[in-house]
Amino acid sequence: MSRAYVPAVLLPCLLLAACGVRQAGPPGHETVPPEAVAALDTATLLSHIRVLAHDSLEGRAPGSPGEAKTVAYLEGQFRQLGLRPGNSDGTYIQNVPLVGITPQGAPALVLSRGSRKQTLKWRDDFVAWTKHVAPEARLENSELVFVGYGVEAPEFGWDDYKGMDVAGKTVVMLVNDPPLADSTQFGGRAMTYYGRWTYKYEQGMKHKAAGVLIVHETGPAGYPFAVVQGKTGEQFDLVTPDKNLGRSSIEGWITLDQARALFTLAGRNFDSLKARAATREFQPVPLGVNATLRITNGLRTVASRNVVARLEGSDPALKDEYVIYTAHWDHFGIGAKLNGDSIYNGALDNASGTAGLLNLAKAFAAMKTPPRRSILFLAVTAEEQGLLGSQFYSVAPIYPLASTLANINMDGLNTLGRSSDLTVVGFGASELDDYAQTAAAEQGRTLRPDPEPEKGYYYRSDHFNFAKQGVPAFYPEAGIDVIGKPAGYAMQRREEYTAHDYHKPSDEIKPDWDLTGGVADLQLFLAVGYRVAQSAKFPEWRPGNEFRALREAQLKR
Repeated sequence: MSRAYVPAVLLPCLLLAACGVRQAGPPGHETVPPEAVAALDTATLLSHIRVLAHDSLEGRAPGSPGEAKTVAYLEGQFRQLGLRPGNSDGTYIQNVPLVGITPQGAPALVLSRGSRKQTLKWRDDFVAWTKHVAPEARLENSELVFVGYGVEAPEFGWDDYKGMDVAGKTVVMLVNDPPLADSTQFGGRAMTYYGRWTYKYEQGMKHKAAGVLIVHETGPAGYPFAVVQGKTGEQFDLVTPDKNLGRSSIEGWITLDQARALFTLAGRNFDSLKARAATREFQPVPLGVNATLRITNGLRTVASRNVVARLEGSDPALKDEYVIYTAHWDHFGIGAKLNGDSIYNGALDNASGTAGLLNLAKAFAAMKTPPRRSILFLAVTAEEQGLLGSQFYSVAPIYPLASTLANINMDGLNTLGRSSDLTVVGFGASELDDYAQTAAAEQGRTLRPDPEPEKGYYYRSDHFNFAKQGVPAFYPEAGIDVIGKPAGYAMQRREEYTAHDYHKPSDEIKPDWDLTGGVADLQLFLAVGYRVAQSAKFPEWRPGNEFRALREAQLKR
């Protein structure tokens, strides 16, 4: 066998010292109860995935009959395990008020310069929406301004707006961060939050722009335009007091080809302006082109739900402190038919992670003595609509975030078989990596940073809402060195999944799935959460991390 290979039968021995040798050392080495590790198995994992990804759950869209079935299943499983209701009102439910907004028909985006016009076709050439809770939203001859990457980052001496007043105008911008050779700027190859489309829309709102259009490029975006096209149906948002009217009227994307045509209409060269946008000297460019678009909305309010279960800690002095495991239960429901299938089952994304959450709940519930602190199992809604369920919990937490030690998030488990490594998205951010390093070493494995940091995965799942509030957040993904497979195998499969299955009806259970790797990863996640819950101290963000100051202020309150 290779040096990195660890037979399945030995994994509990290495992780628990269950072979007769008790681990000694700091809290990061504390023995995990063997009965807990024994509760993690492929059969349980697959059985949950089969239920959650079944056509009868209709793709698990928030507000759909599929939500009711999903929530009932999760509640039933937590109750069967003997876990307490996680909400302080004695239920397993945290209500999450959402509004569903559906664009009607196929509106056209008309770009005009004098008598010349360019008409963009809905879904094929552009995708747009409004988060306004109103019957319609529109752009009416709104002047277009190119603002480069749309970034204002004072710590990097970067400002793409340069004080230009874009109120009432429509800003056009590039996706991702400025591509700089200096790796100390904007995280080098890794995407920062400045590169995320959510940040760019937030900036448009801050500058009172009427519209925000992002130019789609598959490489920098991290996904093909087909993923963006999935946003042409109903979208959700949290209900806010101003009905979201403070946001830009129109938010959207245009294809690269249409962006080139737009710049040609403006008498500009797209590639030249793109190159200029990658410099600090860039100045916003009025394009002399106006945009007209009217979106009529179908509106409905949706009472969606997070599902929360609690394992009470065994130490009376510490049981009111928490480690939270999260996974999002939702997917896209029933949508546009592709290859004869219209049910977006989301087997990998994220029936697998939710199944992992249930399997971990089973493991903790099997412990003869629970950890000192309490464990919260939080299955959140509306991740696919912008991390809304976790956002709601993070701003209206059931238990204080100052009493929350860590969040461990699962968004897609390893289905390729055991790996000699584990990917940690955001590796180096906090001391949670130290716990993971110890657990990985016990399995004969190593940790590695995200192999695709340019895609900004750290900002694309539910842990990010905890991080934004200061709570150290651990986001692991499958490793890329699959035992017994050739080099590059996992990356090839990741790329195939992104191109063919991600956010499509074809994200279903595959006959070649090997969940032994998922179970090995769950053993590691179990060890991290258990040891944090046992620890004498709260884990901290690393010095220099952007969330460290938030946490320090939070713990002083």
